[in-house]
Amino acid sequence: QVKLVESGGGSVQAGGSLRLSCSASGDIPDTNAMAWFRQTPGNDRKGVAAIHTHHGYTYYANSVKGRFTISQDNAKNTVYLEMSSLKPEDGALYVCAAGTYAGRWDSENVLEFYEYSLWGQGIPVTVSS
Repeated sequence: QVKLVESGGGSVQAGGSLRLSCSASGDIPDTNAMAWFRQTPGNDRKGVAAIHTHHGYTYYANSVKGRFTISQDNAKNTVYLEMSSLKPEDGALYVCAAGTYAGRWDSENVLEFYEYSLWGQGIPVTVSS
């Protein structure tokens, strides 16, 4: 069973930066999308950014556009999320996911949780004001 493991979380002051990593324990069959979601207590998991693992297309939630960058290193089976200009409201449990997405990559549907079937455990990010 392939697993996704997140790393790189922690605490940072507002305006600071963090880089999250998501490493897969092996090749993930039948997937073309990797994404980062985030969740705060009592709220639904929300998509933050996604990347097409074959073509490199990316999509970002409006709330992080221009501040976050998703990238991948296919040789290492790793996806990254570079986060900058962090705000207190960015604090959450960040979860990595893999799935097969057949829709348009200019559609917000790529960040819907039901498009993803493999999930990591998540890693907390705290942003202090």
